[in-house]
Amino acid sequence: MAPSTTSQRNVVFVDGIRTPFGKAGPKGMYAETRADDLVVKTIRELLRRNPQLDPARIDEVAIAATTQTGDQGLTIGRTAGILAGLPETVPGFAIDRMCAGAMTSVTTTASGIGFGQYDVVIAGGVEHMGHHPMGEGADPNPRFLADRLVDPSALVMGNTAENLHDRFPSITKDRTDAYAVASQNKYDAAKKAGFIADTLVPVATRSAAGWGLATEDEPPRPGTTIEDLAKLKTPFRPAGRITAGNAAGLNDGATAAILAGENTAHELGLPIGMRMVGFAFQGVDPAVMGIGPVPATEKLLARTGLKIEDIGLFEINEAFAVQVLAFLEHYGIADDDPRVNQWGGAIACGHPLASSGVRLMTQLSRQFAQRPDVRYGLTTMCIGLGMGGTVIWENPIFDGAK
Repeated sequence: MAPSTTSQRNVVFVDGIRTPFGKAGPKGMYAETRADDLVVKTIRELLRRNPQLDPARIDEVAIAATTQTGDQGLTIGRTAGILAGLPETVPGFAIDRMCAGAMTSVTTTASGIGFGQYDVVIAGGVEHMGHHPMGEGADPNPRFLADRLVDPSALVMGNTAENLHDRFPSITKDRTDAYAVASQNKYDAAKKAGFIADTLVPVATRSAAGWGLATEDEPPRPGTTIEDLAKLKTPFRPAGRITAGNAAGLNDGATAAILAGENTAHELGLPIGMRMVGFAFQGVDPAVMGIGPVPATEKLLARTGLKIEDIGLFEINEAFAVQVLAFLEHYGIADDDPRVNQWGGAIACGHPLASSGVRLMTQLSRQFAQRPDVRYGLTTMCIGLGMGGTVIWENPIFDGAK
């Protein structure tokens, strides 16, 4: 007898949440908080916000981490699910695609939903860079450098950003500093409007000073000026262009989202924040990894038949300002285009590596709810070792008449 076949179906983003992002290091607010406990907090909050979802209906928990050791190890998707109180029948796994870990958790499980093998999943990511500095414990094969498989700068993300400046001489330090100031200002405005708080779950913290409660992001620097940024050092190159002000910092935090088949969401009464149109990943020269979003987006636009002009909202991860500006310049989009990162980005709020993809998606979903006039949105990010990832989403409340 031939096996039964399963037809494709729509995948929807139901809800997303994140912890406040902290500064990595001994003085950061999560210095004495475990990475897996940050994930647990996001899973529990998703279930609290969506009580109509029976936890036993969850088919998979996919959690990404770049450094899969210590409190980010031991197959964190499974262990975090158990710690969060999910039934033992709910499986889980860990995933790693560096900065695009959470994005890959979403696209991988979405593929299972689209093929009919999952109904509901939780996907997200975590990075505790205070406990696990970037590259900790890694042992790059010496042939990478000895055989010149990659340029030595490819292993230091700040150096790759300087290389990208070399490729785009029109993107000056003044432009990146101006973009960084705008990111801080947009984030501050969104926070004051209450948009950021809606995406956060408070986290109890413990330090030598006693118990605390993390309710907002630690990295933002409201009131930053271009003059302030002009004074900062360029640690990756003498007289360089990358500084702590026009790049994301070293951060701790976690994200998680519920994805479902659209039919299952209707069956269970789950909200539909947005509908997945498609996704693409693409490799590039590791020495200029920041250009990755461009070919990934080109690949996806060709695959979906859409044009960049069809995209009404962009959520671009701000690993470095130069990387965002390279994307915008490629598409002829102005540095201050109001469609881009409406609530600021990682330069302001932080970039805990493997968690950031779901932050972008959560914000886009909330923005769709405010913008029935926008049909399509895009989340994209550059990825260490030379890659880019892009996901296009459709607004379920789009009203073409408006």
